Amino acid sequence: MTFEDLINLYEDKKKIYKDNTYKYISEILKEAKEKHKQFVSHNGVNDTEQSWRAFKGKNLEKMIEYIISDEVKKIGLSIINGNKLERKKIFEDKTLDLLKRNLCVDYGEYGLHLPDVDIIIYDEKTSKIISVLSIKVTLRERIAQTGYWKLKLMQSSVTRHIKVLFITLDEDETLSIKSPAKKGRAIAEIDTDGCYILTENNVEESNKVKLFSDFINDLKKMIK
Repeated sequence: MTFEDLINLYEDKKKIYKDNTYKYISEILKEAKEKHKQFVSHNGVNDTEQSWRAFKGKNLEKMIEYIISDEVKKIGLSIINGNKLERKKIFEDKTLDLLKRNLCVDYGEYGLHLPDVDIIIYDEKTSKIISVLSIKVTLRERIAQTGYWKLKLMQSSVTRHIKVLFITLDEDETLSIKSPAKKGRAIAEIDTDGCYILTENNVEESNKVKLFSDFINDLKKMIK
């Protein structure tokens, strides 16, 4: 099982579900899990569950990037994986160098550090960052950390305009009920600029917590 195999499963579902395919990402991953377990077992891996968790987390991020890339480009923006900025200290590409500087958080005597984000959406002409995305299967993996980075970015005039967004399958349904809110929902509502859920389950939506289908329209509003 490779990322390309995962995308093939997604494209097969897209023929059926069209624009609603995002609701069935969990279903796609369940199908992929069986194929992955067979693949790694055949290659001598004993702990197939741990191998799957690593594969799922890494490739969900890549899958979301694949799904939104074309739409992001249609509205005149660019997209880059956060790891690409984190890996290199010096860029030959001036655009990426400026992009990194425009995202760093200043820790004073402890230096400048990039926030932990999975995807960065920006204007390539100006290197202005529009939003940063954290992508996880469930909220407990990173929602509090995402809220922390929002607060840190708010502390500088250089970064306070950046929208900090969270995209999740919400498989434990932490976001599904608005009131009484679970801790994760409360953090999403107060300490992020928005959460977008890939699910076919019912969700009590708000101005901050929405289905993934609203993501691109909200992104368009951010650049007006």
